Order: sequence, then structure tokens, then C-alpha cells
Amino acid sequence: MSNASADIPWEVLGSTRDRVGESPLWSVREQALYWVDIEGRAIRRLDWATRAVTSWQTPERVGSIALRAGGGFVGGMESGVFAIDLPPGGGTARTRLLQAVQHPRAGMRFNDGRCDRQGRLWASTMVMDGSLAAADGALFRFDAQGLSAPLVTGLVTGNGLAFSPDQSHLYVVESRAKPHRLVWRYRVNPSGTLTDKALLIDAQGPGALDGIKVDVDGNIWCGWGSDGSVGADLEALDGVRVFNPQGQAIGHIHLPERCANLAFGGPQRNRLYMASSHSLYALFVNTQGAVTC
Repeated sequence: MSNASADIPWEVLGSTRDRVGESPLWSVREQALYWVDIEGRAIRRLDWATRAVTSWQTPERVGSIALRAGGGFVGGMESGVFAIDLPPGGGTARTRLLQAVQHPRAGMRFNDGRCDRQGRLWASTMVMDGSLAAADGALFRFDAQGLSAPLVTGLVTGNGLAFSPDQSHLYVVESRAKPHRLVWRYRVNPSGTLTDKALLIDAQGPGALDGIKVDVDGNIWCGWGSDGSVGADLEALDGVRVFNPQGQAIGHIHLPERCANLAFGGPQRNRLYMASSHSLYALFVNTQGAVTC
């Protein structure tokens, strides 16, 4: 496994005061990057041409945002509101609720989301109530007909989602699986169901997966850090780990803190943005992010 940090310098962008930076995404239409400052209850915007950072506050904490087919964004909020519209341009614009969809089960919340090229939003869920079983995480689909029944159940915290380049498969992070964190692969059927579950990635140690993205060659780029195990080598784990389509580790970008989520952006989709605990990092890579919607 190569060490990309020895050859490719990363740089720090935007505010370094963020607490729990999350969910970076690139808007092709605006040529700008958006990301979430969860604890600060703010959504930030980095303009490609001017490098100016603008932001606006949200009424509550936003956990994740995803690019919607045809423009605009959707996301999950602390209270369980499922979709929000983020007006273009940043500045003082406020979020506008599109549709208030509560999680169908008390004590659960939507965790991460990903839109496909058909305009459907796929969302993973996690347990927020200590009285519930740890393996109550699930996966849902949201489309014009509303919220689906659970497509997948039994996840120990469903987390990052990503499609293969042709969107024939969906990858799902099980971020609190024991003894090691996992990524599952599901076949996406024309009906919108998921079948043929297969294990794609096993962290095989104390590495903790979070958000994931896929490049045009089908490689999976994973936000990476420690699972909290005693004696874990944080310096070796923190950053982004890259796996080939068969789930074999092929590279690691070392950062001074764990990476929660990441996105490909820039006019050529070859700028990798990495949202970490307190900072937003970026570097140019020798590939392009897959077009998702």
C-alpha cells in the first residue's frame, strides 16, 4: 500500500475552526464546494474562482448534504427532517424545507445520503436511543412516491454511501461493525431494490471508515481514522484510505487528523476535498471522481 502523503502535498482550506467538518460536495453548476460544520450549525461554501468562503447558519445541526439530480441539495437534520434545499450563492441565504420526513422509528435518525442519476435519494440510518439494539441501522430510498420500506436492515450504524461508476452497485459503510468496520456491496435492481449482498472491504484492524466516494475507475476512497481501540496508531490511521474495486487497499493519504468525509471537485473533478475534525484539506489527484447525478 503506497503512502501518498510523501509525494502529494495537501493544503488547508476554509475555516479551521470547524468542529466536526462533514459532507463536502461539489456543485458543477456553481463551480463551488459546500461542506457542513456540524457543531457550528453552519453550511459553508468555497468558490473555485475567488477562493472566497461564505456561510450561513442553519436552525439546527445538519448532519449531511447530498447533490440532487437537476441541481440543488438535500440533506438530513438533527430533528429528523430528511430533505432541505440550499439556495445557490451562499451568503446569508437560509435553508428552505422541501419535505419534512421523520424517521419511521423512534430513536433512529438518518445518517448519510446519496442521490443517483434518477433523482432518488438513498439514506442510511443509525441508532440514537441507547435502549435500541446496536444492529438496528437500516437503508431507505426516497423518491417521488415518498419514503420506501427499509431496503436493508441489521446494520450496526449505517454510514457512508457511494455508487459504482455505472450505478449498478451501491456501497454501504457499516461504521460500528465488530470486530472490524466493514463496507458492503449491493446490486441495485431496476425496481429500486437491493440484492446480492457481498462483503467488499474489511478494515482488518482498528481503522474506522466514515464517508466514501468512488472515482471513474471504480476505486473507493474512504474517510479513515481510529475506531478508538486502545493502542491504535492514530498517526498511521488518520486520513483517507483508497481501495480498488475488489476491496484491496492500494493507497493512503495521511492527514494530521481523522477524515470524516470527502468529495471530488474542481472543473476536472480531480481535486480531492477532505473534511476532517477541525479542518478542510485538499489536494490534486491523478484521477477523476465518478459522475453521480
